[in-house]
Amino acid sequence: MVRLDPDPFLNELTKLYEQHRDKGTVWVTLKRVHLDWKRKRKATVESEDETVDYRCLVRATDGKKNISAMLSAKDHQRFQMAYATVLKAHMDALKKREKKDKKEKKAAAAIAATATVVKQ
Repeated sequence: MVRLDPDPFLNELTKLYEQHRDKGTVWVTLKRVHLDWKRKRKATVESEDETVDYRCLVRATDGKKNISAMLSAKDHQRFQMAYATVLKAHMDALKKREKKDKKEKKAAAAIAATATVVKQ
């Protein structure tokens, strides 16, 4: 898995979305991580002075290519806005769901009911 900075990650994510515009899937996951994950914590209560630096691990994959980025708390807001822009730009390939009005459903049911009455 390739670990990138946030801006190159967004560029690679854009490329993944463009490659799979017509067919395919891109999975993106976000996970909260703290930096002392290697050190095992004791079951004691932490002091209030001790602060844990939490970060966000962002992963993207298309099943073949994996990319990831680590975000700090100060970069998170800017990254979310840029990520939203990338999503808005590449969500046009989604199919719109067909919605039927209640009137159309009732009309179709009425036509089907009259058709069965006529057959009998």
